[in-house]
Amino acid sequence: MALATMLSSCSDSAKQSDGKEFKLDDKMTSEQIKERKFTPEVMWKMGRIGDYHISPDGTEILYSLTRYNVADDNSSSVLFIQPVGGGDPVQLTAWGNHDNSPVWSHDGKTVYFLSDRSEDGTNQLFRLDIGNASQPVLLSSVKGGIGLFGISNDESHIWYTSEVKVENVASSELYNDMPDSKARVYDDLMCRHWDTWEDGSYSHIFVADFNGRNISNSRDINEGEPWDVPTAPDFDGADVTWNNAGTAIAYSARKLTGYVYAVSTNTDIFYYDLSSGTTRNLTEQMPGYDKYPVFSHNDKFIAWRSMERPAHESDKDRLFVMESTGADMKYLTKDFDYNAENLRWSDDDSEIFFVSPMQATYQLCKVTVADKLVKVLTSGDHDYTGFDKKGDVVIAGKTTRKMATELFSVDIATGSDNQVTFVNKEIYDNVDMGEVQKRWIRTTDGKDMLTWVVLPPDFDPSKKYPTLLYCQGGPQSVVSQSWSYRWNFELMASQGYIVVAPNRRGLPSFGQQWLDQISGDYSGQNIKDYLSAIDEVAKEPWVDNDHLGCVGASYGGYSVFYLAGHHENRFKAFIAHCGIFDFTSMYGETEELWFVNTDYGGPYWSKNPVAVRSYENSPHMAVTSWDTPILIFTGEKDFRIPYTQSLEAFTAARAMGIPARLVEFQNEAHQVFKPQNSIVWNREFFGWLDKYLK
Repeated sequence: MALATMLSSCSDSAKQSDGKEFKLDDKMTSEQIKERKFTPEVMWKMGRIGDYHISPDGTEILYSLTRYNVADDNSSSVLFIQPVGGGDPVQLTAWGNHDNSPVWSHDGKTVYFLSDRSEDGTNQLFRLDIGNASQPVLLSSVKGGIGLFGISNDESHIWYTSEVKVENVASSELYNDMPDSKARVYDDLMCRHWDTWEDGSYSHIFVADFNGRNISNSRDINEGEPWDVPTAPDFDGADVTWNNAGTAIAYSARKLTGYVYAVSTNTDIFYYDLSSGTTRNLTEQMPGYDKYPVFSHNDKFIAWRSMERPAHESDKDRLFVMESTGADMKYLTKDFDYNAENLRWSDDDSEIFFVSPMQATYQLCKVTVADKLVKVLTSGDHDYTGFDKKGDVVIAGKTTRKMATELFSVDIATGSDNQVTFVNKEIYDNVDMGEVQKRWIRTTDGKDMLTWVVLPPDFDPSKKYPTLLYCQGGPQSVVSQSWSYRWNFELMASQGYIVVAPNRRGLPSFGQQWLDQISGDYSGQNIKDYLSAIDEVAKEPWVDNDHLGCVGASYGGYSVFYLAGHHENRFKAFIAHCGIFDFTSMYGETEELWFVNTDYGGPYWSKNPVAVRSYENSPHMAVTSWDTPILIFTGEKDFRIPYTQSLEAFTAARAMGIPARLVEFQNEAHQVFKPQNSIVWNREFFGWLDKYLK
């Protein structure tokens, strides 16, 4: 496809759909270049690659890119095309809106995408013809907007998701004569989820006729169903897919309600037949997570990811294959002790390619369907966060602790790769990053634990540095080579801190036994693993043992609260973000009860010995031993670990006379996403550390 006739004049300043002007904020100032220091302000100048797809002929990559303007606290996303072999990218749309979820047409001459550039500012479907400089054309007018979409290979049909009102929850809906009442009325769980109160509306899949110009004859294939498709809170578009013939849709959903929904992860794969309008549950006999269906090229088989246990979010992610009828299920990765993610069939349907977390990295792998043999295709200290494949062309998103996502072409025969995009090259060329060391540390029970140690830029081994123990959240989330815009190790190192980040018990990529150990043992071996890591690194002459800090979020925040009462004078400062403080109140405040049932061993009234031990070792039980300054972050919209947990901890610290600070974000939930909030978070974070550790 020739690029010469594509759009070439896309301004750096444009009106957003809300009427506000958006200006790019991606250039480093001369002062920042001179200092060569990686700061929160510099980090927010970085471009973030979103969805990406290889063109039908395998020569180009279509991707979205998001940039932020901190001064106005907003963002904009545009579309680019990049030659697979390298070269300059071509910008397709103008800055000023949120253009996202781009896909190619079957012939590669058209791009379909979602954008809020519609008149009412909702997310609608647009098309852009590549061969001319035309403006995007609006194709939909769905009330409330489109959440996700997928176009059949022959482009005759489209599925899309949209919110549908199913139940009345608001008091003004239940009592028509009370229009100004602001109550919500519930008879069962779950009243709220992640960051949203249940309002009786659910994401449903619609199927419609499509001719590339408009959408018609839409029908709700989940009509009347009181659950979200795809499953909340992720609403992942990979959970819905066309078969290659365009005659059926496979999708994942948890079709449960109330208390049963709150205590189970049982999510199934459903098969919707377009001609008959009927739906079948293909995995009814499988009780755990069943997600991300992918049809083989001949449509005879469906591959998907499956967890075995119905109340466990971090069970082994197994790779299964079944006939499209739901028969003849095969477990392909039974002898492979790692997860399988991001599935792609080979052209002849004899193999399935996937990404797997392995020893704190993410690698590309494949398995043969016939004999179930797994082969690891790549190696190295990096994360392949996902990939697309067309024939022999493989494009993968890749990160390291020193690089945000960039696209690489991967030779799956040799495992080598070549960088294709250079979105943040200017920043990397003008800031200094610290060295990332990989260490294996012996634990108290004689195991080897991988620990990352990040050193400050211009590290001098003759000097002593304040050092941070990083406690990972999840609790089952790998400390890999991922790039984070929230807990960024290079950002910490650039402010003069050494970072110690152990892959303690309960983290993926070291086998299921290592991962499972943490459930029911929050206060046990994984806490010892943390201390083994910091104690071992603290033996280095360049660690200032009088200035050690401990930081973490979510389960990492719990870890901070727990260690605050059990650290035996190791640390001089603590920082906890959205941590669990009181197990008893947490059980009644959180929403997904399957999580606390699994990880605590049951509710606080249970006589189960595991549960009894968990509640007896809740961090709040040791608050009389707190003796160290602590900074506490929380988000008012966090329903996973409600802000009341942080408020309880702050109250306890101050009541005990401990120097403490509470930073509560009114418009954030479990994580901090907004640019200005993030910079405030970082200023408070480093201000606290600088006060007590320098």
